Amino acid sequence: MTGEERRDGRDVVLSVRDLSVEFPAGDGAIRAVDGVSFDLAAGGALGVVGESGSGKSTTALALLGLHRRSEARVGGRILLGGPGGVEVNALGDEEVRRLRGRRIAMVFQDPMTALDPYYRIGDQIAEVYRAHSGADRRAAWARAVEVLDRVGIPDAARRARARPHEFSGGMRQRALIAMALACEPEILVADEPTSALDVTVQAQILDLLAELRADTGMALLLVTHDLGVVSRSADEVLVMHRGRAVEHGPVREVLRAPEQPYTRALLDAVPRLDAPRTARREPGEPLLTVTDLTREFRRPGRGLRREATRAVDGVSLDVRRGETLGVVGESGSGKTTLVRMMVGLLPATSGRIVFDGETLTGLPDRRLRPVRRDMQMVFQDPASSLNPRRTVGDSIADPLRVRGVPDGEARRTARALMERVGLDPARHDRYPHEFSGGQCQRMGIARALSLRPKLLVCDEAVSALDVSTQAQILELLRDVQEDYGLTIVFVSHDLAVIRQVSDRVAVLRAGALVELADVEKLYASPAHEYTRSLLAAVPVLA
Repeated sequence: MTGEERRDGRDVVLSVRDLSVEFPAGDGAIRAVDGVSFDLAAGGALGVVGESGSGKSTTALALLGLHRRSEARVGGRILLGGPGGVEVNALGDEEVRRLRGRRIAMVFQDPMTALDPYYRIGDQIAEVYRAHSGADRRAAWARAVEVLDRVGIPDAARRARARPHEFSGGMRQRALIAMALACEPEILVADEPTSALDVTVQAQILDLLAELRADTGMALLLVTHDLGVVSRSADEVLVMHRGRAVEHGPVREVLRAPEQPYTRALLDAVPRLDAPRTARREPGEPLLTVTDLTREFRRPGRGLRREATRAVDGVSLDVRRGETLGVVGESGSGKTTLVRMMVGLLPATSGRIVFDGETLTGLPDRRLRPVRRDMQMVFQDPASSLNPRRTVGDSIADPLRVRGVPDGEARRTARALMERVGLDPARHDRYPHEFSGGQCQRMGIARALSLRPKLLVCDEAVSALDVSTQAQILELLRDVQEDYGLTIVFVSHDLAVIRQVSDRVAVLRAGALVELADVEKLYASPAHEYTRSLLAAVPVLA
């Protein structure tokens, strides 16, 4: 199809030709995007997929001219309005600024970093509208309330006065979409808009984007590492690898019969609800037991005005030696609060915790410290859990030094652990920013293993990773579980991943345990309606 033709009778609203983006590196340059071309039709949806570092987000940022204040060199043509339209790369900075929001807008992955924590949600949307429309404050505020209502924020006139921290993750993402819609753009670029959301909220956001496309004729460019999301939400898919487009076509054709080995490898790495599971060894007696565990958080105030929120509400369960217990539930269900209490990072309001035969509830900190070495945690964001001023080797060796292990022995152990988790020990003295996200997560696992724990808690440890890197980390966890005789508690909002790694699954809702069952039984015939709704919301490949 030539650039002048239309897709399915619809006007092409964005035409990209031979796009390249280079970043200076030493005496040369790194070409992050290399000769990418595609068209996007009015009302259409193009999914851009690939591993971390494939150039997806770099491409998305280039469409809005967001590399201009960096050292990046952008080549090729970006034509708004299709062939013969406005060439973005030929415009001045002020002209590009006027296009953003009005003709092409962007929704970023993390709404907490995209929204200003100090200002009210409505003010932030109104500011965008005023900048592009010239409307007065009253009209801009009315428009902010209107678009918040359009994206499904209940009681929009009141909630517009709230600040970002008063919104849930899904509501913050809706607010970002509302901000992007304020000036009725022709094109919405969404960069991983659902990767941090649980399956039910993810489904709501994807349904919202589909409704907006149908109602307004807006085109959508969706950047994601989740092929299930692309299958559900896009008409076409563009597969990127090392900066190049390796496959492009209708989403059903590409996902059902990919032509390129790289695309097939991506599809093979996707966890599926119907995939066969490997056999697991029989678990032993309980290693950790929690009984009627409760955690309340009190809001600021005095006396009776100090309202309590019960984040975990009377949970009782055990974790058996050698098993992997999956913990699932929506955002706010109490998953992270529960596992933090398990490992002693958060005190319980009431209830009882027994670990390896010892009751931990009520123990003073000095008595808890020796036990905590047997319970280690791998966090969701490895970059924020690693000290940027400490070398990788030091971060892994520090827990050993705290336990009195001599420095030389601690460093040798750190190098051995780096090799065990698939990192080059020769990079022992490098810093976290010099590694990819998947490599940083391997560091987090190595650090957790340094004290040879009995229990490893993984809190959304693969949720921010692309499918191939995710598959590698899950395989690593299986291997080290066998090698070290680990018991694992695995928290995730991805039910396909939970099925792949778990022996039993605990389902939390509003702080309460609503179902606990063997993984095969729970997925085949869930007993609770809430579990059934979670499974129904999982996006599946076409």
